[in-house]
Amino acid sequence: MTDTRRSGAESRERILAVAREHFARQGYDRTTIRAIASEARIDPSMVMRYFGSKEELFTAAAAIDLALPDLTKIPVEEVGRTLVAHFVRTWDSDGTLMALLRRAASDPAAAEQMRSIFAAQVARAVAPVCPDPSQVPHRAALAASQLLGIALGRYVLVLPPIVDMDTDEIVEWVAPTIDRYLTAESARTDQDPGRAGSS
Repeated sequence: MTDTRRSGAESRERILAVAREHFARQGYDRTTIRAIASEARIDPSMVMRYFGSKEELFTAAAAIDLALPDLTKIPVEEVGRTLVAHFVRTWDSDGTLMALLRRAASDPAAAEQMRSIFAAQVARAVAPVCPDPSQVPHRAALAASQLLGIALGRYVLVLPPIVDMDTDEIVEWVAPTIDRYLTAESARTDQDPGRAGSS
């Protein structure tokens, strides 16, 4: 039975809420427009009217706010630990984000959406702690690659050693790398004098 009493905006939000639950629980491939419409108590044709296609519905449902912490309120030596812990908790609790990550591994549109989410939100969050503003995009991208790599290994590829680690262990191993990416004064390390000027 469909519910005809909701406004268009209310129906759209209800569809999105149900879609997020289905995509998170079942993934993209196993989720159907008919099942979403049934739970949202709306005709399947209205889902298509609001969103056009299953792919467009997924894109709207996966428009995710990473809710990153304000790093300006955290001691600089805690930046890495704070970010890693936040992301592990997020991966563990946000099934829609995990559905997007899994789809991004094989779908260019989903990969672009994941890149956009991370490029915009991570760069904005880490900019205040980076010592050189011109390096923010590179530093943010390196940090994101590390955080996404952990998620890929732990939740998509299901690599046993990473799966077996608890949050504290992951934080201890990964946080120093995130700290170096974001807060080190320079990416350069002490260079072998004998190599100076070599080609």
